[in-house]
Amino acid sequence: MDFSFVGAYWGDFTEGFKNTIYASLLALAGSFILGILLAVFRISPWKVLRILGTAYVEFFRNIPLLLVVYVFYLGLPSMGVDLDGFTSGTLGLMVYTSAFIAEAIRAGIQSVPTGQMEAARSSGLSYVQAMRFVVLPQAVRIVIPPISNQFLNLVKNSSILGVVAGFDLMYFADNVNSYSFQTIETYMIAAGFYLILTIPLAYATNVLERRLARTN
Repeated sequence: MDFSFVGAYWGDFTEGFKNTIYASLLALAGSFILGILLAVFRISPWKVLRILGTAYVEFFRNIPLLLVVYVFYLGLPSMGVDLDGFTSGTLGLMVYTSAFIAEAIRAGIQSVPTGQMEAARSSGLSYVQAMRFVVLPQAVRIVIPPISNQFLNLVKNSSILGVVAGFDLMYFADNVNSYSFQTIETYMIAAGFYLILTIPLAYATNVLERRLARTN
């Protein structure tokens, strides 16, 4: 194997790596917030919200991520909304991952004893206040491990940006490969950059799971 070409393209790899981190963080924050909202919709006492939440979750959990990204990148321009590859890929990641996070949080909410909600309501809190201040904090703590796994999947799925010219790590790796013709070496380096992100995140998830298991 010959890695002598790396120096000439190191800037491309690091630029893609930074963009991958940026897209992942944006999608993580957005999917977590949207996932919480959808989870609350799914167990809401109002039927309309339950239907909306369920339809959203079931729809996006059962279609490919690539299709979601293409809707933003290729579909919206046909309606006059032009989005670049980075924005399209990040939004697609956020929308797609939020459906899985919503399911995890919904399970967490349902595992919180119903007496918690009843006690909060009897103390004068509204349904929204009781959910926000009493139930959700407990539910999120319960489902931290599965949510962390979804975050890990999101980081790996961020490679989808390379398909829509999102200037992420895979996009630049493809470019470097087309210039250098060092296919195996190029993608090995790209894999190394992904491991820099995913291995610490996986380790932190395992540590968190063990700590939560000891406190339960």
